[in-house]
Formats: sequence, structure tokens, C-alpha cells
Amino acid sequence: MIYVILLIFSFILTFLIKNYAIKKSLVANVNDRSSHTTPTPHGGGIAISITWFIGLIYLFFNDQVESNLFYALLVGIIISLVSFFDDLYELSAKLRIIVQSSVAILGISIIGGLNRLDFGFLEISNPILTNIFAFLLIIWFINLYNFLDGINGYAGSEAVFLGLAGFILFGDNHFLILIVSVLGFLFWNYNKAKIFMGDVGSTLLGYNIAIFTIYYANIQSSNLWIWVILFGLFWFDATLTLIRRKLNKEKLSQAHKKHAYQRLTQAGWSHFKVTNWSIVINILLFMIVYFISNIFIAFFISLLFLYIIIKFVDSKKRFE
Repeated sequence: MIYVILLIFSFILTFLIKNYAIKKSLVANVNDRSSHTTPTPHGGGIAISITWFIGLIYLFFNDQVESNLFYALLVGIIISLVSFFDDLYELSAKLRIIVQSSVAILGISIIGGLNRLDFGFLEISNPILTNIFAFLLIIWFINLYNFLDGINGYAGSEAVFLGLAGFILFGDNHFLILIVSVLGFLFWNYNKAKIFMGDVGSTLLGYNIAIFTIYYANIQSSNLWIWVILFGLFWFDATLTLIRRKLNKEKLSQAHKKHAYQRLTQAGWSHFKVTNWSIVINILLFMIVYFISNIFIAFFISLLFLYIIIKFVDSKKRFE
């Protein structure tokens, strides 16, 4: 029953935020990075965040979430609040990275750090190295989720997919909270978006996925690679695009529209089509994880699969 209530709450809250944003002219204007063509209300991620934290607190007081995971996820309130003000006032990049770094350190400390990294042929258990990796993972996941929140339904559907995959694989109820929190918003964002998520939603989702990755990797080291594969559509595109731009000697802080999903829309694909195909790709990534028992073989197959997808995108719109 709680999940139905939270779904309805997220739906109604997004609707109210949309109307308020329109009334107060709080819209995402078109810029060099935009994939939309008309100013649209933003801040829908507030509904995701509020619903998520209410649901998370409910689970905690009903003993349905481990305390270290609960408090590590609760740290996400900080990133949500700062991102909320960033949506309104465009905070400096220096302040954002300071906040993100502080949140990452706090989250890692609460969850107990990352115990070890298992590469199959090499295992690293040195806490300095593993926690540096965990720190970089959190920072990168926060930012790449923000980078790839650019077209209707794309970031929201990714979160719903990861929630469903997490629930099927691990059976924990916090994934159901994540799903309903995003679904209520996604109704207004999926096709012909009436409101955007904004940084307040995307940075929180990126942080949550990073914390899930570390938490489940501490239960079993191979779980880290499960999350890396499941999140492959986002991190592979973001990372490869960053490398390509660096090789092109571009200013990395400059706005751009070179991610795979952006180039597909430039090639004439609708937001609806790109998002729907991303769901198909995610389902295939889940099947790789679910049916291939050797996680390292699954990882390399997923890399090959994602590389083929990028080459397909290149054939539609060349990376320049």
C-alpha cells in the first residue's frame, strides 16, 4: 500500500511543481547543450527527491533497510538541496565539486568504505586504493547522470530500469521506493515532456546508484560489476564522449551536444524513439547479467555490445 501512496504522491507533487514553475516562469531555457527546442518547466526532480526520502525513512522505521545504507543514502539530501539552488541560481563549478566531494567522503565513511576490488586476475584490498576508487566512482556517477539528463524520459526511464533490475536481483524494498518515486514524475516527462527533472533529481539519482554499487560490492565483490554493466548505457556513453573530446583538445567545461543520445536526436530520431530504444538496450544488458554466470565474461560482452551501439550512432551522426 505504501508504494501506491508514494506513486500517487510523486505524481501529484510533480503536477503541482509543474504548475508552480509555469506560474513563476521557472523554465529551462534553450542553450548550446539543450536537446529541446522550447522553454519547459524544470525542477520535477524535487518530487522524486521528496518522495524518495519519505519512502526511505518509512523503510528505516519499519526495519526494511540496513542502517549504514539508510544513512549513506540520506546524505543525498545535501546533494539534492545544493542542486536545487543550482537549478535556480547556477552555482559555481567550484562550489558544486566541493559539495560533491564532501558528500562522497561522507557517504563512503558511513557505508564503511569499499572493501575490495576484484578484477578477476587481480584483487585489491588496500583501503586507500579502494576508497579512492569509491570516491571517484561517486563523483563520476553524480556528474554523468546529470550529463545524460537531456531528453524526454531518458534519465527517468534509466532510474526505473535500475530499480527494477536491482529488485529482481537483490529483492530489497528500497528499489521499489526508487521506482515509484521516479514513475510519478515520469508520467509528466516521458513523451512531449511537460516538466524536466533538473539537477535536483539527476544528481541524487547518480549518487544513489553509486552508493548501491558500493554497498552491494561489499556484500559480494562481483556485485560491483553487476552494477557497472546495468549502468553501462550511461557511463559508457559519458566516459567515451569525455575521452573523445579530450583527444579533440576541446575545453571539457564547455557545453556540447556530443553524447550518443544527443547525436541521435540530431540525426532525426525523436526523443520518444531514443528513449524507447534505450529501454531495449537496458533489457539486453540485464539479460547479459542474468544469464551469464561469469561476471567478467558478462562485462566484456557488455562492453562489446555498447561499443557496437556507439559505432551505430557514429554512422548516424559522426562525432566531430
